[in-house]
Amino acid sequence: MSQRILIVEDAIGVSGHLHDGLIEHGFCPSVAINYDSGLEIAASESFAAIILDLTTPHQSGMEICRYLQENRVTTPIMMIAAHDSVEDKVRGLEMGADDYLAKPFDFRELVARLHALIRRDKVHHVRKITIEDLEIDTNTFEVTRSGNPLTLSRREYELLEALATRQGRVLSREMIQTRIWGNQDVFSNTVDVFIGSLRKKIDDGHGVKLIHTVRGFGYVLKSEEKYLCEVE
Repeated sequence: MSQRILIVEDAIGVSGHLHDGLIEHGFCPSVAINYDSGLEIAASESFAAIILDLTTPHQSGMEICRYLQENRVTTPIMMIAAHDSVEDKVRGLEMGADDYLAKPFDFRELVARLHALIRRDKVHHVRKITIEDLEIDTNTFEVTRSGNPLTLSRREYELLEALATRQGRVLSREMIQTRIWGNQDVFSNTVDVFIGSLRKKIDDGHGVKLIHTVRGFGYVLKSEEKYLCEVE
């Protein structure tokens, strides 16, 4: 069965080229040529991946990424743009894109990256993340520790998953804020408050602590005090 790909691209020539090329490579593409239809289709239908132009009519692709993330649309996003600056790439990835490809690009590279995104997404959605006796089901959003279910708010779960999918790596406060709250205005201590709340639910009553503060850098989720000296 062909994998469905959603193309959100306002330039008719580009969207047509993408559509025809994806069909040739065995995909089943659908095209949305504006922001509103792109959001509606992405939120209501199932796709293996989304190809999203950085700039669409009425709204930036960045905003589409943020909306999809806030509404738990977890379909992997390939962002394409005429810009190749580091700043644009970083912004795109921080807003929720899973990969970034600058125009013009070789279609073979686009297809290879799509396959990689889809493979990675399948691995993510069929697995349970296990750290010591903490289990996180990324399909059902259920979390248990020592077999006991934990009740987390949406933000607490998103924070936990962000830490768990990068276990052993330090996430800075800025990275956490961007990933969880996007461009929303939040208080300077919001991340610290949510970390404190999450830590009580995850670690209180357990001898092995999993959420650690790395002073001056951020936070890390790991079963030991050791951590990688890599800050995201």
